[in-house]
Amino acid sequence: MAITTRYFLAAAVTCSRALLLCALFSLVRPSSGNSKVLTATNITWSSINFKTLLRWEPEPTDYSYTVEIDGEGLDRKKTCVDITKTECDVTKVLKNVKDTYTARIYSVMRHREDDYDTPPYELSPKFTPYSQTEIGIPTVEYFEQNNGILRVVVKDPLTPYRFNNGSFQSIRDIFVDDLEYTLNYWKDQSTGKKTATTKSNQFEIKIDRGENYCFYVQAVIPSRSLNRTSQESMVSCTSKKRDELDALGLDAILIIAGSTVGILILIIILSVIIYKCTKSKHAIKEKEHVPLNI
Repeated sequence: MAITTRYFLAAAVTCSRALLLCALFSLVRPSSGNSKVLTATNITWSSINFKTLLRWEPEPTDYSYTVEIDGEGLDRKKTCVDITKTECDVTKVLKNVKDTYTARIYSVMRHREDDYDTPPYELSPKFTPYSQTEIGIPTVEYFEQNNGILRVVVKDPLTPYRFNNGSFQSIRDIFVDDLEYTLNYWKDQSTGKKTATTKSNQFEIKIDRGENYCFYVQAVIPSRSLNRTSQESMVSCTSKKRDELDALGLDAILIIAGSTVGILILIIILSVIIYKCTKSKHAIKEKEHVPLNI
């Protein structure tokens, strides 16, 4: 009887120790949400013309990251697997630009003993490319001023997405009629601005004949409440001479002006010297023809 009692006591002690070790091991092992050091923070989406990057912190030390994208119309899809960077290009995964996506950023420990438990992760904010991607700076492809008409042609920015023939889609191919351009224009050296809008990428504006005009364009998505307008394009002017001067730096303009003034002064000095020399020659000749007084 004593032997049996001792046996059960020893077994109980052994089981207690095993349970204690398991409990301690479960506390030490990383699990979802209990290791803030290993999970991503400051997760942001950065998207211009539908090229989309996911960024976060901190830099990994003894672990790596794996990104998983989940959409309303997309089954979860992993991308940027086992990376040590804090940036992931997710453009190719977000092909349905009107879908709303969420990213899971997993922090995966190195040399894991098993793959049964879900690694710790953090969720990104939701992102809808169609309503949130920023529109890049538009480019003026061509402009002219003729017979009181200012004509401006804007080049639609390209996206990373391609047609079946391999050519890149433009933002107009995606936004269609939801894309507009705004032209801000004014008489050169004037502060009064006027605005025109078009659903196409071309402007034809009536202007005063004989006047030079300057302008810039912006892309607009009217359906949006945020990020409605792009940044402004470079300012262009219809006077080529004016554009050339604007392109020069202040130092270059001062050098040109100084050189011009110097040349003018040199011309004046030479003219005066030539004039005096010519006048002296005429005076000498007149003296030679004057009869001597006897």
